[in-house]
Amino acid sequence: MDHLIYTAVSGATRSLTQQTIHANNLANANTEGFRADLERAGSQQVNGYGYNSRYMVNSQNGGVDMNPGALKETGRQLDIGIKGDGLIALQNGRREAYTRNGHIDVDTDGNLTINGLAVLGDAGPIQLPPFSSMAIGQDGTITIIPDNGDFMASQDVDRIKLVDVPANRLRKNKDGLLVSNRATEPRAEAVQVAGQHLETSNVSAITEMVSTVSLNRQFEAQIKMMKAAETLAQAGNRLIRGS
Repeated sequence: MDHLIYTAVSGATRSLTQQTIHANNLANANTEGFRADLERAGSQQVNGYGYNSRYMVNSQNGGVDMNPGALKETGRQLDIGIKGDGLIALQNGRREAYTRNGHIDVDTDGNLTINGLAVLGDAGPIQLPPFSSMAIGQDGTITIIPDNGDFMASQDVDRIKLVDVPANRLRKNKDGLLVSNRATEPRAEAVQVAGQHLETSNVSAITEMVSTVSLNRQFEAQIKMMKAAETLAQAGNRLIRGS
């Protein structure tokens, strides 16, 4: 009888874990550059004497879906969208973090940031001198026109660090940023960006909603299995008692 209970409990536990992942993906369907989380599960034997045939589901980190989202034009000079594979490097403490969200902000001191983290260039965090306008080239080179508006004095001030890390070496940190198994990654010269564009999330809202409904039905079926196991156990106990 306990085989049935282990099967039902294990399945219900996995359904709840999957629902959490799909709910988070759905909540970020409109977040620029968001990469969908994946879920993976394995089997884990229950420890203890007499439990040799009992197994539970062991949820594992399934990694990140790195399929690209669509690029949409914004017309904003500080926006960039990555074409194909690649990531934007950010300073996160003593290591790098990475994102596909190219919505760059500039503060009063000229520091470029994304979600509060400094955007990295050739020599570390990028800081721009006073400027009247700017443009970002396909290779991440930042060109500015001085604040006096002299077009003849335009200059390249830095180049955004773009990297290309295999998906199997990436995971998300507690802030939802991508990090690799190394503190830093080398620049990838082949990665290109589209200026005045942003990449949409790669989450399909319809797919996530369908998955959520399917998981709800699975969870309900597993709860019914638990109730059936309880009913069968009670019937067996009555037979043993002779009542």
